[in-house]
Amino acid sequence: MSLLRSLTLRQMQIFVTAARHGSFVRAAEELCLSQPAVSMQLKQLESVVGFPLFERVNRQLTLTEAGDRLLHHASRILGEVKDAEDGLQALKGLDRGSISIGIISTSKYFLPKLLAQFLKHHQGIDVRISEGNRETLLGLLRDNAIDLALMGRPPRELDAISEPIAPHPYVIVASTGHPLCDYKRFDLQELRHDTFLLREPGSGTRAVAERMFSNHLFTPAKVTTLGSNETIKQAVMAGMGVGVLSLHTLSLELRAREIALLDVVGTPIDRAWHIVHMTSKWLSPASQAYRRFLLENTAAYLEREYTGLMPFRTQC
Repeated sequence: MSLLRSLTLRQMQIFVTAARHGSFVRAAEELCLSQPAVSMQLKQLESVVGFPLFERVNRQLTLTEAGDRLLHHASRILGEVKDAEDGLQALKGLDRGSISIGIISTSKYFLPKLLAQFLKHHQGIDVRISEGNRETLLGLLRDNAIDLALMGRPPRELDAISEPIAPHPYVIVASTGHPLCDYKRFDLQELRHDTFLLREPGSGTRAVAERMFSNHLFTPAKVTTLGSNETIKQAVMAGMGVGVLSLHTLSLELRAREIALLDVVGTPIDRAWHIVHMTSKWLSPASQAYRRFLLENTAAYLEREYTGLMPFRTQC
């Protein structure tokens, strides 16, 4: 049986959403369907494809090899359909259509506020946000599953256009009881006996930390890998070790004096936020407007929000 005759766009949408969440329940919630309806559509899709698309490993829903192959093609097909829809919506003017943006988890601490400001003036635009680490965003861009991505390091792996929009400093953080909390401009080697709490491989934050270690010829006594910025912050406050984090994740903790910045030589580590889209991607008027908004407003917004959180001497 021909896939072209048997597959539906709705089935592919449900499949891609379930794969993204790793959950039928969360896919049903996003698509406003019942869980049985999601399960039924996916069973029909598996029947057409002729292979199981999902399997449960240690109670986690994961893609089979067939599912992983189909996901790539389904994402691209849905992206092309969205491009066609955006092109038609563009005929109706700027304030119609949709934007799909991928963000690394670090940017969720400020992007929603900027997005809210944009939508005040463009209330007819629908927005979908996909969150993931750097590797996840590269896949979404490659598969045409998102219009824009907000990330740190420019994706040289892709044929993409990357534009810097704001400074993005990284810092070393510790509990307020750390013995070096009130020391000024000390060398990273002073932390050689500390446990470093780092994000997972594949994340931009992990790459920044590893590059810092390499530049300083430094080897931590122990590295503990944690899956989110929030988990690292909680572990730092509990005294489990020191962490390398974006300053932009720390506004609440620094204002409440629950976390200290360590005044290590070579920090803050200066990076930049970038707004990225594929070179071949046709951006709708709505996406172009949001891109321009971020280019024009992000740096000033972050400067206002984080004024006073540096220099280091105010944190210990």
